Order: sequence, then structure tokens, then C-alpha cells
Amino acid sequence: MVPRFQAALSPGGSTPGCIPAAPAMNLLLLEDDHDLGRAVADHCSNAGHVVHWCRQVAEAWDAPPPDLALIDLHLPDGDGLDLLRLWRGAGQLWPVIVLTARDQVSDRIRGLNAGADDYLVKPFDLDELLARVLAVARRTAPAAAAGSVGGLRLDTDAHQAWLDGAPVDLTQMEWAVLACLAQRPGRIFSRGEIEGRLQALGLAEASSNSLEVIVSRLRKKLGGGLISTHRGLGYRLER
Repeated sequence: MVPRFQAALSPGGSTPGCIPAAPAMNLLLLEDDHDLGRAVADHCSNAGHVVHWCRQVAEAWDAPPPDLALIDLHLPDGDGLDLLRLWRGAGQLWPVIVLTARDQVSDRIRGLNAGADDYLVKPFDLDELLARVLAVARRTAPAAAAGSVGGLRLDTDAHQAWLDGAPVDLTQMEWAVLACLAQRPGRIFSRGEIEGRLQALGLAEASSNSLEVIVSRLRKKLGGGLISTHRGLGYRLER
């Protein structure tokens, strides 16, 4: 066992302690303290992430859906836990890390029971925060990465889908939209997000109307219950 362990530590192997590179994420930061908010936003931005910084609960509620949220609890217009409960009650399942000075065990339990994925007590090290962001992102990776969502199975290499074992014939655009939604089943993707990903793949620019047509065709092929429309928000692949 020792030689194998030593081989793993060699330049050709993986080195313990190194955080794997992660794709850029859209982060929502809810923090009313200017100095701390600026420090967190800058640190995450320097790591390659896009940060939408909100100072109030109402502002965060109206913000575009993120890939992960960092929320304080004591805000000028309310409590971050109330926002978290509203998100979870509305089916918004993106990962959430609570950032707060409340350090009692009972506070942590309340936060986790409200739907938080992690809980970090202030003051904290910014590198530790970033490491927790990446760890939570890995831990909450989409079910689509495993290849299946309910009766729907996806092969991302072959761009092929099966529903209850039967192959589903999809156009390139239909596959791209479905693959986007399948990255995070249960998460609402806005039209802008989906259209942006289509453009990034080099596909023809999609208007809101053409996206509706694509989703309508997908529903006919997959059944009406798999993809839901949320007026004013976007589309979601149900779990």
C-alpha cells in the first residue's frame, strides 16, 4: 500500500490538499456590511465567479436565480432565514451557505433545518469560504451528472436521451435545452440563462418565442410533467 500511496504523491499523481479547478458559478451574496461584502465579492470574483451582491432581503428575492447563494441572517429589512424558507418553499433548490455572527449550536441547527447546505460563523477566512463554496458545489452536483432524472436518462457524450428505456429523438437545439435544465433538476433556469448557453454552444440565437417552441416540442416527446414553466422566471426540469 505504501508504494502506491507514494506514487500518488509523485508529480504525475494527485497531490493532497489541492482544490480541483471548478467551473465559474453565478453567486448571490446577501450581506449588508459594506466592508465584508466587498471583501467576499472581490475574493470570489478573483476566483473566477460572477457575484450578484444584494444588501437587503427584498433585493435578493428579486435577484436572478444563482448557482449558489451566500446569505447573512440579520438584514435591514428582515431575516435571511425567512428568505431561505421562502426559497425552499417555492422549490428553489440552489445551494445556500449561511454567513453569520450567530454562533450558538441552536442557531446552526435552525439554519440547517431551514434548508442551508453549510453554515459559516463570522469572522471567517476568505480562503476557507471559497473552499466551502467549492465543496458545497461538488456535494450538491446535479443528478444529471449521474445520467438519470427519474425515468429520463441522458448520455452527455453521445447527446442521447432515453425515457423509460426508450430512445428519444432530439434535435440539436432540443438536446441543448434539455441538457441545460438537467444540470440542476429542481432549479429554475431563466430564459436568459438558457439562451446564453445556446449561444455559447454556437447554436442559432434563440428568441423567447422560439425557446417556447423548443420547450413545447420537448414536452411532447418527454411528457408534459417533466418540464415546468414558471411565469416570469423560466423553466425547470422536475426531479
